[in-house]
Amino acid sequence: MSNEVKEIQKETETKSNNNPMPYKRNDRGMDRKRFDRKRERNTEKDPYEVKLVHVRRVTKMYKGGRRLKLSVVVVVGDKKGKVGIGTGKGLDVKGAQEKAVAQAKKNLVQIPLKGNTIPHEVLFKFKSSRLLLKPAAPGTGIVAGSSVRMVAEVAGINDILSKILGANNKITNAYAAVKALESLRSSKL
Repeated sequence: MSNEVKEIQKETETKSNNNPMPYKRNDRGMDRKRFDRKRERNTEKDPYEVKLVHVRRVTKMYKGGRRLKLSVVVVVGDKKGKVGIGTGKGLDVKGAQEKAVAQAKKNLVQIPLKGNTIPHEVLFKFKSSRLLLKPAAPGTGIVAGSSVRMVAEVAGINDILSKILGANNKITNAYAAVKALESLRSSKL
């Protein structure tokens, strides 16, 4: 008798596998297929690479006391000569980073490249930061410090020499690097 029960169970399983439901509804009434399609469309491959430059805690005084938020600076680039920098503030790192990425994508600038390096030497001053960027021979790599290295990597520069001469502030140096690369011309005047 147990064999008959097993056979009946097998038959019901095969019948259920042959006629599956076309979709299942979740608790909100949305069918799962459509929901998954929307999620897939939103998670398309982004052509930009994102690097987190700096995260810091910032507070603001209110009547009831201090309110803590996080400030994030990110650099965004497509590794083909486009680079942008943005800042964002939020209650958590992820929210702040999304705001910063959105701002950085709005501030994208095109950099003229000469092979894998920059076309000419540049000495740039931004606020208290002074930055020296030099083209390098193929195979040299990125010889740069902290935030300048991140900017060069996302911009697609593989060979560059740089020296930070002014402030040690990562945020100011990142802005200086983007502005210095933006000031480059395809040929030196």
